[in-house]
Amino acid sequence: MKAAANQSQNYQLGLLHFAHLLVTVDGFIDDREKNAISSLLKEEQIPDQVYTDFQKSVNSRPQREVYDRGVKLLSICSDEEKLSALVHLYRLSEIDDNVHVKEVRLLLYSLKATNVEFEDVVLSAKMLKAGNHYAA
Repeated sequence: MKAAANQSQNYQLGLLHFAHLLVTVDGFIDDREKNAISSLLKEEQIPDQVYTDFQKSVNSRPQREVYDRGVKLLSICSDEEKLSALVHLYRLSEIDDNVHVKEVRLLLYSLKATNVEFEDVVLSAKMLKAGNHYAA
């Protein structure tokens, strides 16, 4: 059971690393992105303390280090978790109705680093769209 808990924590922290990069990469976090992050935390059942500790740890790190750590965490996750994380990122990129060039780059690099197919991400995101968990 402990291995499953560690796997879940790796997934949650990897997702947080990438979500942080995605919402900060354009230099501005709007209210829709803040609400989406809040919804993400609830949907993935990420404890408040984990998120608070995460925020403290990334504030002093350069983006490249945050990215590398996120890749490392997601690389040890299952294929389903990797796909789920990238679906979250894809949905987050759309939340402010303005997909920034840097967000596209981050998504492309993330796909390459995790060996997840873009078509799988788009299809999964479309399937979830009807239930739109993110508050806009």
